Amino acid sequence: MSDGESDVGAQRLGLSDNDAFLPHLPTAFGARSKGHDVAAQIERCRRVVKAPAPHDAPTSKPRVITTSDSESDSESDSDSDDDEDEYPVSHEMVLKTHERTVTTTSLDPSGGRLITGSIDCNIKFHDFSAMTPTTLRAFRTVDPYEPKRAAASSDSHPVHHVEFNPLSGGVFLCVSAHPQAKILSRDGDILTEFVKGDMYLRDMHNTKGHISEVTTGTWHPSDKNVCLTAGTDSTLRIWDINNKRKQKDIIVFKSKAAGSGGRTRMTAAAWGSQAQGGNNIIVAAALDGTLVMYGGDGPFTRAAGEIREAHRPNTWTGGLDISADGRMVVTRGGDDTVKLWDTRKFKEPLVTVSHPSTSDHFPMSTIKYSPNSTSIITGSPTGDLYILNPANLRPELVTPVTPGSPLITVNWHPKINQIITGSANAETHVLFSPKLSSRGGVEAMSRAPKKRHVDDNPEFTMDQNAAGLSADAIITPGAILPGSRKAGGMTNTGRSKDPRRPQIPQQTPFMKNAPDEKHITENIPLARMLHEDPREALLKYASIAEKDPMFTKAWQETQPETQYKELSDEEDEGPDRKKLKR
Repeated sequence: MSDGESDVGAQRLGLSDNDAFLPHLPTAFGARSKGHDVAAQIERCRRVVKAPAPHDAPTSKPRVITTSDSESDSESDSDSDDDEDEYPVSHEMVLKTHERTVTTTSLDPSGGRLITGSIDCNIKFHDFSAMTPTTLRAFRTVDPYEPKRAAASSDSHPVHHVEFNPLSGGVFLCVSAHPQAKILSRDGDILTEFVKGDMYLRDMHNTKGHISEVTTGTWHPSDKNVCLTAGTDSTLRIWDINNKRKQKDIIVFKSKAAGSGGRTRMTAAAWGSQAQGGNNIIVAAALDGTLVMYGGDGPFTRAAGEIREAHRPNTWTGGLDISADGRMVVTRGGDDTVKLWDTRKFKEPLVTVSHPSTSDHFPMSTIKYSPNSTSIITGSPTGDLYILNPANLRPELVTPVTPGSPLITVNWHPKINQIITGSANAETHVLFSPKLSSRGGVEAMSRAPKKRHVDDNPEFTMDQNAAGLSADAIITPGAILPGSRKAGGMTNTGRSKDPRRPQIPQQTPFMKNAPDEKHITENIPLARMLHEDPREALLKYASIAEKDPMFTKAWQETQPETQYKELSDEEDEGPDRKKLKR
């Protein structure tokens, strides 16, 4: 005690630095800042994975990112840092919005909006600018073929491929298990539905569209109004999105291994451009194992190159991509191989490596070049992401994404430098690195978590429409909605409604198009007779017919007068009298 004041001392607990109770103790007293710790949130997104089993590891011994719970030595830490500095795979954001396998993903050119397609027949829309660590969900779900399915009561159509227009980003191509591909806006509105061809025509050159299921599609590398679709009717069709009535050009592939019919299924297609301004090329794969190349600017009457049995026949080659310079083509077949081809010597593969395929259950497995074509990425049936060397196809890095669940689709966005994967367990993973990536998942995971509200729990809320009514409510036609301005005693013009005046009937669309009564009365002859009593209309001509008959005037003078018998009251024949006579 000194000068009336007491010195207060706080005793420090004798806890070690590794004590489990230490993180729960307060580090300071008084008011704390309400700001969020961005570094801590990003650190929570760090991927914690284990190394794959020895029998799953490739023969070339690639580097595998591993993170164990125990402390690692300095050598493993340095290797991990090198991997993180080279590839954006150190952190991840997981989106669990679908119910079944995610088959395709696509990002718009700016990298702000992500769309995913699935076997559950839905397309999910995700906006990174509206996401927080606690609100990782899709803001819209669209079934592009729901109206047709409801009208025809047919089966659903799984989504095979979605791809944003790389030049505009305002629309994207949607390919489902249906003969008609569609063009949708970035908000999910259907803009164009390409026509279906006549299935009874033998010559595919005479059909205006696909006659069977479309498998994949892609966009023109330099024309934002042109796209390409590949179908199971052995055709590649080039469309102008402003003309849905007929394809712009058609490429009919006649298989030499399919017998006299010459038809096979086109399984994959890519449209690439030359870096030095050369001609575009179209490369497609068929189910009979053929790899064919056409000049992208036409004419398409003859192939520029064709390789028979590029992959094993009757195996689905779902992965195909062209390098940025348009010289190299990489394919992933259903015969458990990945092959590298040179478009200048389109005869034999330059490199062939063994890689397990998932085409038995998921034929749409993809393989993609990195934005600058310095790497090739693909998935595996074990759920691992493979980053391959583009020269020899040797794995440079293998990292598990969804262990035990096949990884189906991969995509590497050039602007935000992030890798998007879709797996068979209905998960979409956004892989990124805080050092190498920008926006996208980094921005979403850096925001402050949204405070939970009672409305965030779907058990306590209900779906409402624009009028504020429940989605399950039954509305009587012509009834006044509770949320409308008429219910408050106001008219459409904002004036108060006089209760003594009769209510004006609601004007329906039919009433707007139908002519009014005044127009009918003035312009249609004899229209007034519609509201006249037919008995009175006939009786008003009785006196005229008696004085000046029109039809019986010839025998008017010789016509005898009608004489009726006069009956007395006793002889009155009532109903009972008639019954006796009968």
